[in-house]
Amino acid sequence: MVPLDEIAPDELAVADGIGMSIARLHKLLACVTSSGSKAGMDRPTFMLLATLAEHGPRRSGALAEMVRSDPSTISRQVAQLVKAGLVERQVDKQDGRATVLAATEQGLSLLADMRGRRNAQIAQMIKHWPDGDRARFAELFERFITDYESHLPAFIAAFADKAGVGGEK
Repeated sequence: MVPLDEIAPDELAVADGIGMSIARLHKLLACVTSSGSKAGMDRPTFMLLATLAEHGPRRSGALAEMVRSDPSTISRQVAQLVKAGLVERQVDKQDGRATVLAATEQGLSLLADMRGRRNAQIAQMIKHWPDGDRARFAELFERFITDYESHLPAFIAAFADKAGVGGEK
């Protein structure tokens, strides 16, 4: 981890602006998530369905790794998805003794519907932006998310380090 005193003040100011915007976005997404939960699908469970749809059938442990979650948490969420008919357990083609989880047609249909609704709302929200701004934002946002994902272990380590909280380790 790079010590704070080795980062230029202007770089820290930009990072603070980005960090505060992320916090605002997180708060806004929590509002949307809350609405989804009331409708019967919380965001973490929805992300499991989306992961299975994007990457295909997976064993529970592999799915937990992909979404960076605890296997016991995944187990409860998968049970919800199976009960709702959105995910099914199938025999693993590589090891007939094991099972994999797969999105059902109903799950894929729900995912497509939700994604379409999300996309329509985002398109409506930024439709007044100039074309170049929309394209540039999409490019930069994807770049930021990719870099954030690659730095995730460092973020986790930085926040796990208690030296910044009360000066104790």
